[in-house]
Amino acid sequence: MPGHDDRTLFEFLILEGAQAGLSWETILRKRDNYRRAFDNFNPAKVAKYDQRKISKLLSDAGIVRNRLKIAAAIQNARAFLEVQKEFGSFDQYVWQFVNGKSIRRTAGGVIQSRTPNSDALSRDLLSRGFKFVGSTICYAFMQAVGMVNDHDPKCFRYHQVSDKRGNSPRVRKGPVS
Repeated sequence: MPGHDDRTLFEFLILEGAQAGLSWETILRKRDNYRRAFDNFNPAKVAKYDQRKISKLLSDAGIVRNRLKIAAAIQNARAFLEVQKEFGSFDQYVWQFVNGKSIRRTAGGVIQSRTPNSDALSRDLLSRGFKFVGSTICYAFMQAVGMVNDHDPKCFRYHQVSDKRGNSPRVRKGPVS
């Protein structure tokens, strides 16, 4: 479903990065543990994590204990806050990569693992200091937050995700602090 709440967007960005090289099911089973461990995905809190907090996360069996992924989550929180300052919200920034509305798959269209839109998002995030945001991760993020509607047009969810004009329902939320 289209997501426009900055905290939720941050959550999916971190979870997609954590999923790299693993099954999505593994991350979904650990999602509540991630929420607990990462202060309910509050980017302002995550951006302040120090070595003591990193050590605590590395010993937390409820999450993926990968030093690079944990460091990336902290770096991404810092970069996320910078994007919020520049654009007013992460929502404003990220949805510009699909011109503000969900991209809908056509009947019989192939579901891809990356697209020119995810390539562009990945390049821009990387240039802003984000980590674990390759094009495939960005495409999965775009699917998760409804920027891409890969439901088959015959699926009941297809029309729930976007209206007949292809617009996603928008609930504008401000920056998360």
